[in-house]
Amino acid sequence: MANSADVLNHLLGHPPTSLHPITYNYLVPNLKGLQNLLRAADDVKPANLEPDLSQPSDDPEAPLTPPPSPKEQEDSEPAPITSTEDPNEMPSTTSGVNDPVKPESSSASGNQTEISIFTAATEAFSKANTNCSIAESLERCKEIVALAKSRDIRVRGYVSVALGCPYEGPDVPPSNVADIAASLLEMGVDEVSVADTTGMGTAPRTLDLLKTLSAAGIANQDIALHFHDTYGQALVNAVVGLEHGVRTFDSSVGGLGGCPFSKDATGNVATEDLVYCLHSLGATTGVNVEKMAEIGAWISTELDRPNDSRAGKALLARLRS
Repeated sequence: MANSADVLNHLLGHPPTSLHPITYNYLVPNLKGLQNLLRAADDVKPANLEPDLSQPSDDPEAPLTPPPSPKEQEDSEPAPITSTEDPNEMPSTTSGVNDPVKPESSSASGNQTEISIFTAATEAFSKANTNCSIAESLERCKEIVALAKSRDIRVRGYVSVALGCPYEGPDVPPSNVADIAASLLEMGVDEVSVADTTGMGTAPRTLDLLKTLSAAGIANQDIALHFHDTYGQALVNAVVGLEHGVRTFDSSVGGLGGCPFSKDATGNVATEDLVYCLHSLGATTGVNVEKMAEIGAWISTELDRPNDSRAGKALLARLRS
């Protein structure tokens, strides 16, 4: 198996083709990690690019150019997740539920590069995951964010164990999460993903956390929700977030994932399950759930692991019957 540096260089030099914009998200554990990413991006000449995009800039502060898509499109933003029953509905360019994708009108004007940084809502998990205190992790984040912003790179911040910690238990104070999220936003993070890393979250505690975040002045459009499905509560909690006004949710195809520092945690809520649920509520996602189910089955086979998406397996069974 190739090491991470080889994978990064291949991805930067030979980006996959896509009819839609691709956001390349790189986990950056520290400042050195971001510096290595920028160095690799500057050194690698992507294949088959237009000359004005393929040449690395002489300016060390120049924006990082992500791998391009093969075509261009006026609207490069992905369709937001939004319920059609919501009076404050955000516009969407495509439903993705019934409308077929048309190559001539759905290609991307350009991909995006973003990085992710992590901190935690409890001291014990912060020590285990990042080998430092919460305060120290936030100081490290400041350096990373400053460099990323100097290169016009979008930054996503994660607050781990927001609804339960494997070391300190399920009762994580919502005010701790709000304080950390506010600190990340104040330093320039573009979006904070509030993560139920252990899957301990329940609907009442999810709602309590969301109310606390709102009371702290944190807008719904500045956060995402990230639910692991360890106890089978991820979809319920996602619906709570949707009803509260959150429109960005993390998921993983086939329910892939887990956490090395929360050993009983399963993967994220399966993308197929989440999209199927959202469509059943009348939401617009821009995702073809049948195609997503096929991807989930394929990657599960490739990784020789069970497909954890119930909706995905049911959809494929129906399509094949």
